Amino acid sequence: RGKTRHTKGKVETRGKIKISHPIEERPAGANDRSEFGHWEADTVAGKTGSSCIITLTDRRSRYLLIKKIPHRKASCVKDGMIELLKALPADKRRSVTPDRGKEFASHAEITKELGGLPFYFPHPHAPWQRGTNENTNGLIREYCPKAVDMESFDEQYFISFTNEINLRPRKCLGWKSPFEVFFGIVLHLT
Repeated sequence: RGKTRHTKGKVETRGKIKISHPIEERPAGANDRSEFGHWEADTVAGKTGSSCIITLTDRRSRYLLIKKIPHRKASCVKDGMIELLKALPADKRRSVTPDRGKEFASHAEITKELGGLPFYFPHPHAPWQRGTNENTNGLIREYCPKAVDMESFDEQYFISFTNEINLRPRKCLGWKSPFEVFFGIVLHLT
């Protein structure tokens, strides 16, 4: 059949999402974890082709938000993220750092819907640039293993294990829980 030829200087754009801001443009408050409201986003899939969950983790407090969606498509992810982030006060939503998956292709629509909430994208194949969310996804896998169909769990199951993760004390937070740090409430005496 022969070699496929392209004109000189042609850049391949199929299967790639448009990046609004690279991670280098992310504010200092997000990088040094001094401000609330800088979120890292990802999706956690169960059985292939089944439903999945959107995870949003606050960089400062490690507070976790979860939403189950029917498909891992950009439209479903967009609707789920808008629902999760609209429930937060404006000072608790400053930026989002997702991975470069196609499910986040509708990030411009989320930005428009939420009054200019910026998205900062890490470099390709660099999961350590959003390590908070990757670590939290590892905790989620204790409750939702990879091969399990997410449809087998009801909404109450997701709420209960999200609460468990958010109430788990963390060494990096001085043995406070993400819930305590995010809401500024002391739940237990040390």
